[in-house]
Amino acid sequence: MRKITADACEAFENAWNFKKSNTEVIRYNPLNVEMKLFGNLIAYSDPTGTYISNGGVPMTNTTKERLNGLTGVNIYQTNFQVFLNNEAWNGDWIKIAD
Repeated sequence: MRKITADACEAFENAWNFKKSNTEVIRYNPLNVEMKLFGNLIAYSDPTGTYISNGGVPMTNTTKERLNGLTGVNIYQTNFQVFLNNEAWNGDWIKIAD
């Protein structure tokens, strides 16, 4: 895992602001946090849980890297099919934690 990914995911999971290169974590308050990659929202956490998506664009290696840095996320791709925690996933918003 790259340092930027580790730092961004630590910031996201601890509700800290973070910005470096193409990745930004924005804390609105301790219960509402967003992670953006190239300005596209790829993860957010609010009182109902933590959610991830591909940001509305085809899955890239960088998006996979950032999301895989989050606790409870394992994304990989085989034969053009993306899998999230061993289940086929189309990249739409999905809840990964309460």
